Amino acid sequence: MVYFYAPGRAGENAETFLTGFDGILQVDGYTGYNRLTKPSRKGGAPIRVAHCWAHARRKLKEVFDRDGSEIAAEGLRQIAEIYAVETDIRGISPGQRMSARQARTVPLVATFGEWLQAQRRKISAKSRLGEKLTYIHNQWDGLQTFLTDGRVEIDSNRVENLIRPIALNRKNALFAGHDEGGIAWGRIASLIETCK
Repeated sequence: MVYFYAPGRAGENAETFLTGFDGILQVDGYTGYNRLTKPSRKGGAPIRVAHCWAHARRKLKEVFDRDGSEIAAEGLRQIAEIYAVETDIRGISPGQRMSARQARTVPLVATFGEWLQAQRRKISAKSRLGEKLTYIHNQWDGLQTFLTDGRVEIDSNRVENLIRPIALNRKNALFAGHDEGGIAWGRIASLIETCK
């Protein structure tokens, strides 16, 4: 686990930090990461991203909780089926996970993708549900990355749980008022998390 401090969340900060990185990067839907996937990326070849199914699920849950949407409920049901497979295969080797995902999850994701496109054709993109469906659609390629690499998680929940205390403490600490404090904190936090 590595914590990297930058004075903002701009995409160029991620690009700088990931100079030379060649692999799969698990991220949320923040558009600042898009520059990492482009041939014009500074510091290396385009990075392949794995988007987070928990974020996709959360978008539908927001609509369901607010409006009781049956369409959102159906999307949540389908995502629950995908997560059920992940629960079954947790703890097995990456190769076994990939094989299980190919056999069991690929058809579920394909069905969800067809459902997603059908709903997008029927629902205004300007509606609350339409906006959430568009978000999922925009992440679609990255949402499928976990299907072809058993090392990739279905979501970024583990990482988000690790950084949540940091985000909560940010307002209290404010890095002693300067960027150097943030950089030092990132190094210390990286060491502590690596030792865990």
